[in-house]
Amino acid sequence: MSACTETGHHAELTASLASDLSSDLPADLPSDLPPRPTEAQLRVMGKSEARELSDALFERLAGLARESRAYSYVRGTIIELNMPLVRFIAARFRHRAEDMDDILQVGTVGLIKAVDGYDPQRGVEFVTYAIPTIAGEIKRFFRDTSWPVRVPRSMQELYLTVVRGSDRLEQELGRLPHPDEIADDLHLTEEQVTEGLIAGRVYRPNSLDALRDQDTDESGSALVDRIGDCDPGIELAEFRAAVRPLLADLPRREQTVLKLRFWDGWTQSEIADRIGVSQMHVSRLLAATLTRLREQLEDRDAPGWAEPPPGGTPDPED
Repeated sequence: MSACTETGHHAELTASLASDLSSDLPADLPSDLPPRPTEAQLRVMGKSEARELSDALFERLAGLARESRAYSYVRGTIIELNMPLVRFIAARFRHRAEDMDDILQVGTVGLIKAVDGYDPQRGVEFVTYAIPTIAGEIKRFFRDTSWPVRVPRSMQELYLTVVRGSDRLEQELGRLPHPDEIADDLHLTEEQVTEGLIAGRVYRPNSLDALRDQDTDESGSALVDRIGDCDPGIELAEFRAAVRPLLADLPRREQTVLKLRFWDGWTQSEIADRIGVSQMHVSRLLAATLTRLREQLEDRDAPGWAEPPPGGTPDPED
């Protein structure tokens, strides 16, 4: 089909589709433009009909000056016709925490960019061009604004710089760029590029309920089932084993004071009456003894750490 014949075909198609629309065309616009569909008309309009009307309007748009009122009107009509495409793509992200109205607004920005960047002369359908443009705009919105784990602002900016540079290089090279290529392009060091990419990992943290990959030894098990934890009983057992020989080295009176205070629950006044000293003296004894034990526990080279005495914990009452 020649260019003249194709242009005439689109003009006839525009007029044919426009005849079914009841909206009135503004008086200051060319009479050959179709009126903008109402919301009710858009709801009942089929996909193929909307696509044909969009294609015809794109052909009409190419012949209008960008600063003209007619250009803005046709451009707006194309955007309105393709809003269902934005809602369709936004529905893929309904599981995200962000409000759906925000996602739709970002998707609309992507649609506007697609309309402004589309060239019908390339032979690619508008839907084929618009879907990745809209989806990419929504993904960039999540990438730039949604950080489930708090990281420093400087690290967020570094990540955004690196990932945007990586996206641009991927388009130019036709493959994923290497860190050294990203570093050369952005005038950064490879360490900075690596740090930026690592920071981006917190953007999509793995769920604790996510199953392991099927090609691994633990396929099917959830991450939460594979995360270890420290048993507080182990630390208590280590502490008891470490303090036992240290207690054995204490003088008999300090052993008695510790047993009465921490094992039998006596007050300092009761202990003072028992061993025949003042309550203040008992307080000083406890403070000095506990300080000594603490220092020995922190010193791994102290006597008794390696091998406990064979008799076990001494009984101060012996």
